[in-house]
Amino acid sequence: MREGAPARDGTTVHARRRVRALLAVLVTAAVVVPLTAAVRPRIPAPAPADLAPVTASTLEGAYAANRANAALAARMAAGHGDRHRASADRALARPSRRLLSFDGRGSGRAAEVFGDLPHARHVAVLVPGSDTSLDTYERLHAAAVSLRRALARQGPAGTGTAVIAWLGYTTPGTVSTTALTPERADEAAPDLRDLVSTTRRIAGPDTRITLLCHSYGSVVCGRAADRLDVAELVLLASPGTGRDSAADLGTRARVWAARGGGDWVAEVPHADVGLFGTTIGFGRDPLSPAFGARVFSAGDGGHSDYFQPGSICLANVVRIVLGRTGEVTRG
Repeated sequence: MREGAPARDGTTVHARRRVRALLAVLVTAAVVVPLTAAVRPRIPAPAPADLAPVTASTLEGAYAANRANAALAARMAAGHGDRHRASADRALARPSRRLLSFDGRGSGRAAEVFGDLPHARHVAVLVPGSDTSLDTYERLHAAAVSLRRALARQGPAGTGTAVIAWLGYTTPGTVSTTALTPERADEAAPDLRDLVSTTRRIAGPDTRITLLCHSYGSVVCGRAADRLDVAELVLLASPGTGRDSAADLGTRARVWAARGGGDWVAEVPHADVGLFGTTIGFGRDPLSPAFGARVFSAGDGGHSDYFQPGSICLANVVRIVLGRTGEVTRG
């Protein structure tokens, strides 16, 4: 787009200039943060457990193998002197945890199941945003537990539900240049598709799968959407998907969007510009009428409040996951 020309949705090039100004701030931060992070030595961890493609019949064995791997990672982190990571790994190694996958290397990756996945008729997959790692995994875990409890309370008798917390990619830092570009999302998209395929293989062809994509996670879902066998695609606190419209996502799923009244993402410029050989920003606001998503109420909460027990947003998300879309309160 030429300088001075109106941008999409009737906005002006001013939004694009705001993106450039924000980039300048993040470039400065991107120099400081890596230097600070370099002070922390790299945490040793074993390679992930070598498993064949998981099925319903091999699921318990996969859970056990991944727990054992997490226990080994905890011992290695403790021996390295990183008590915080050791504690996080140790928690995931407890007998009650159902780890569909685990990788303790680097910032860490994991996929955890809540509920009886082989018998679930409704499955929700949580795709987190920036600054999510094994060190901060408890936040994602809390959201998954909250959602699973709400589904168990509201689901019809005899209908199984399950939730998967998917920390399946290296998320960008909130204060970093990677948080403004789609590179991490492009890297994550094939792994998200694999996770959905694995879920389908375990739970069966008739199970309804809903993706709940938070913040930068909505960029990941946007990149993977055209090859995801899911019923519903929910964008929460989205900075944009990198696409101009829900139709451009190329998915047969119904696309939903919501943002809390106190969420700072509302202030993020919804524009994209080409800069330094990459794209900065994620384009049109998924809440805008031009995008074409089904907008629902998320209440007045902030960026981390979408799965708060008793919240309007959680109630609406549960309705979407259970297929009760006529009961969703629109925003």
